[in-house]
Amino acid sequence: MSSRGLALAPPAKNVVVYRNGDPFFPGRKFVVNQRRFLTFEAFLNEVTKSIRAPLAVRNLYTPRHGHRVTELGDLQDGCQYVAAGFEKFKRLNYSNRRRKEVCGTRNSRGLQAPLAGFFSPAFHSCRNTGSLHALGCFYCSIFRNGDLLSPPFPLPLSKSTPLQWDTLLATLTEKANLRSGAVNKLCRLDGTQVSGGEELVNGDYYVAVGNEEYKKLPYFELLVPRDSAYKTLWYV
Repeated sequence: MSSRGLALAPPAKNVVVYRNGDPFFPGRKFVVNQRRFLTFEAFLNEVTKSIRAPLAVRNLYTPRHGHRVTELGDLQDGCQYVAAGFEKFKRLNYSNRRRKEVCGTRNSRGLQAPLAGFFSPAFHSCRNTGSLHALGCFYCSIFRNGDLLSPPFPLPLSKSTPLQWDTLLATLTEKANLRSGAVNKLCRLDGTQVSGGEELVNGDYYVAVGNEEYKKLPYFELLVPRDSAYKTLWYV
């Protein structure tokens, strides 16, 4: 009986959602399954909070043709959508703009756009060479809120490229894979919230938090080796 129920359960879907009419919003990734979202309205409410929409999201559209999506079952794995309130769908090159940014082109503001999963081309050199100082790179380590089983993951950053906070949260969402869903904030180990990329310190540890409250736990004491070999590997 239980195995039959598992077989009938639809697989999770990974989708990316953009803000209607916003040419600079990088998109937010969501994992959609029945355990997290029982209704389409519940999913729209999560989208409203995660993309920081000025008004409640009540409609989803396909980015190219503007076709309206009305049910969770209509969402397709790996596809992109545009979130809107009651206003009309605004036709922009959402998907093509994203691909151009992933390739590292400049946007209309003249800022270097981020690479997928990182924030400048310098990160690939940092990861390949292991040098924190190459091309102005540095690392932070990120714990998952309330998780005392998973070790922290490294987050490479660039001092030379302007950090887009929404892009950082989107990347953290993808890398952290929190049970609660999207990463909405980043906290220091004492629970105080980081409000901007300029506050991040090379070699420091932070906690990725979703919609829930920060859980003050001994992350560092339990998940980082006492001999500091792990710390030396990344930060020296």
